[in-house]
Amino acid sequence: MTDLPVQKNEYYDVTVQDLTHDGAGVAKIDGFPIFIQNALPDEEVKIKIIKLKKGYGFGRLEEIYKPSPYRVEAPCPIYKQCGGCQLQHLSYEGQLIAKQKQVKGVLERIGHLKEVPVYPVLGMEDNPWRYRNKAQVPIGEREGGLIAGFYQQRSHEIIDMKECLIQQEINDTVVQTVREICDKYGVRAYNEKTHKGTLRHVMARYGLVTGEVMVVLISRTPDIPNRKAIVEEIATTLPQVKSVVQNVNTKKTNVIFGDETRVLWGNEYIYDYIGDIKFAISARSFYQVNPDQTKVLYEKALEYAGLTGEESVIDAYCGIGTISLFLAQKARKVFGVEIVPEAIEDAKRNAALNEIKNAEFSVGEAEVVIPKWYKEGNTADVLVVDPPRKGCDEALLQTIIEMKPKKVVYVSCNPATLARDLRVLEDGGYKTIEVQPVDMFPHTVHVECCALLEINQSENL
Repeated sequence: MTDLPVQKNEYYDVTVQDLTHDGAGVAKIDGFPIFIQNALPDEEVKIKIIKLKKGYGFGRLEEIYKPSPYRVEAPCPIYKQCGGCQLQHLSYEGQLIAKQKQVKGVLERIGHLKEVPVYPVLGMEDNPWRYRNKAQVPIGEREGGLIAGFYQQRSHEIIDMKECLIQQEINDTVVQTVREICDKYGVRAYNEKTHKGTLRHVMARYGLVTGEVMVVLISRTPDIPNRKAIVEEIATTLPQVKSVVQNVNTKKTNVIFGDETRVLWGNEYIYDYIGDIKFAISARSFYQVNPDQTKVLYEKALEYAGLTGEESVIDAYCGIGTISLFLAQKARKVFGVEIVPEAIEDAKRNAALNEIKNAEFSVGEAEVVIPKWYKEGNTADVLVVDPPRKGCDEALLQTIIEMKPKKVVYVSCNPATLARDLRVLEDGGYKTIEVQPVDMFPHTVHVECCALLEINQSENL
């Protein structure tokens, strides 16, 4: 690679131009992109080239000559080792600006949608810290005792951690207390290399409105030594805990959950609210980790749907019914579809819990079920999609184009696949009216978006 404009182990002065989707700074030397961890846009810096590929390289930040006006000192002591947050060195105002720029950039680059308005990101107004209602913390051992913490970046070494600044404080307390109790009763941590030991993870779930807590002990073995005494002490020490659950994962895998889940003490569910809707949350329920911002996102989806009470709505990828139940308050009928059978059971339970009778839920792949409904003559006035990071399946997009609902509301956790899918829908006769980003995960690179599409009337004249 002698024809490259930079050499490994050499030093260069550069101006950082942008951030990547994973939070690294980007600078160019004679058009050749260099990715630099912890560098921010508009900074003038000195870097050392540490790795080179054919079309790009990696630089280590050596010195900052001119810092960004948005640069701050990361408050977390293990920020650089952990990697769970990527943007703590960027002020919250700066994060929101960067996320809006990211969404605009991918819509233009991937979707060729230069004219679509992308509004400023809706951020957390009061305090963008301590928002996560679920902690899944790996357990390890050091000097004969249990430790609980997150994995170091690009490794499976656990960093011993007493608190995480984006977790609800109660979750930190619960995880550390459970770790201490398990340690006291001689429970040993699971060892990935030897496939020995018992306790793999401790999970804490917290109902922000109700104050209820669930503890999940994820173990390699069905039996946990001194289980009865451990559970009793958890219940006595932590009065907020309403449920203690065990999940058994016997496999050699880095997937957290196994197939078997059982309640050891208390209730199978804890409860929480998003707006006026009450949700039952089990150990394995998918439930948004930032309920305050989820309400902001779903209210935007409801606004875009523009429901009057006469509409039939389809909610693809409905999960446990979170968006469906919001929509059902204003729609004539909502049909939800989701591939995970347990999620559909949760959705039905949540509908009953809120006495919502105009929402129906079906198990299956959205790209299979919705085309089947369409062939049977079932159409929708409004179609809502909230797909996983990979975006919508091509068959579903084609069905939307054939079905021609007046409006499509696209909720996305990945701007790149959103841009790709908007391009397909635009080519199929839709117009993207606007995109509203919402910051669900402050201090990380992730951003959610809500996009409104309408049938392009000029093409239907």
